[in-house]
Amino acid sequence: MSSPLIKDKIIYKRARHAVSENERTLNAVAALGKNTLIDFGRLMCESHMSLRDDYEVTGKELDSLVIAAWQHPGCIGARMTGAGFGGCTVNLVIENQVDSFIKEVSTKYQAATGITPDFYLVNPDAGAREIGLE
Repeated sequence: MSSPLIKDKIIYKRARHAVSENERTLNAVAALGKNTLIDFGRLMCESHMSLRDDYEVTGKELDSLVIAAWQHPGCIGARMTGAGFGGCTVNLVIENQVDSFIKEVSTKYQAATGITPDFYLVNPDAGAREIGLE
């Protein structure tokens, strides 16, 4: 195995995140195209781990929230969202388990951080597209 081209460990980790995140994005598009939400959720989790370990833009609050989400059986995927260093996550949850997800994640997050989280429920849509004005 050859030595890495990037010698600085921090810069190497940042570059590894960028490259692996791009690969995850391409795989996520494929997973959604095949309607394989389990694969999509796994990619969400891998993304968070890379943001935590390689890009280092999470923190106690974000990690506590994501870990609590991962522990719930109805969670298909969870990761931080936004620029990092805050406390916002996106979670893919089985619809009939949303209420128990909110209750359990809230309890675990409060125990870990002393903060009461807010939850905003959304449903997926077809996404950005051109619409006619008739």
